Amino acid sequence: MAPTNMNNVRLGRTNLFVSPICFGTSGLGDMPDTYGYKVEVDRAMATLNAIFDGPTNFIDTSRIYGMGRSEARIGAAIRERGGLPKGFVVSTKLDRDPETNVFNAGQARRSLEQSLKTLGLDHIDLLHLHDPEHAVSITDATSREGALGELFRMREEGLAKAVGIAAGRVDIMTPLLRDWDFDALITHNRFTLPNRNAGPMMDLAVAKGIAVLNAAPYAGGVLAKGSGAFRRYVYQEATDETLSPIRRIEEICERHNVPPGAAALQFSMRDPRVLSTVCGVSKPERVAETLQWASFPIPDAMWAELDALPFAADDPEATRDYKLG
Repeated sequence: MAPTNMNNVRLGRTNLFVSPICFGTSGLGDMPDTYGYKVEVDRAMATLNAIFDGPTNFIDTSRIYGMGRSEARIGAAIRERGGLPKGFVVSTKLDRDPETNVFNAGQARRSLEQSLKTLGLDHIDLLHLHDPEHAVSITDATSREGALGELFRMREEGLAKAVGIAAGRVDIMTPLLRDWDFDALITHNRFTLPNRNAGPMMDLAVAKGIAVLNAAPYAGGVLAKGSGAFRRYVYQEATDETLSPIRRIEEICERHNVPPGAAALQFSMRDPRVLSTVCGVSKPERVAETLQWASFPIPDAMWAELDALPFAADDPEATRDYKLG
């Protein structure tokens, strides 16, 4: 069973303390091409207030989510509340230029400046290099003279308290984790009930004292919403063959009267390598539901059945048509 409290834990070797659940806000930036639905401003603001009023203290966003809308809505919510709630930790990301895909040191600096202005903050608690694999030049994105070197200079300048890497492809992230002194990493869609692509990378991170943040435990939403109602897997339209492993999980959950979302979330939370699980939400009731799922009783017999299922280890997003909206 996953932890039932929201006691904060130290983020790696830093002085930041975060809750074991982090709320992801990409969907709050209104990204229908990615998620298959729109999120209007009022709904996004209500969701953010539910997060800020709840027991967690950790929120994740990015400069590029919704072409800046995610950060803009978070910044508006912070201003309406008169400031960021005490002890709240904000994670955001340096991003490439969305029009040119340029991701050099200058672009990294511009990305941070835009984030600080939009969020209304004078520093970022946890700042990641985001998706270097989509840059026009991965060398510019990951070199010491490029965006990655600039990220570490931002930490030295006090503009970021901690720095991390948040990308998709494990083959891109793993060498960077070996060579750089990150405080944290975010992996998404690659450590879930049906897929364990990120497992060896997580082992490396833990061995180096790098905090592991596991995002998208619901495989892009299908394990939260159900394969019957939501025929998508890792942000892509899904075939019956693709959904077959999901349905096996759902069948086990149904026999034990456990919501598949609870099993998916606790699969991540119960793994000792995972410091915090990043759960995307796009309406306020999902915030409460996430917290309920985190402590939903799951019998050992069900975990034994889930553990016996085969799982994939390939990249689940290998054929994804990446879109920014």
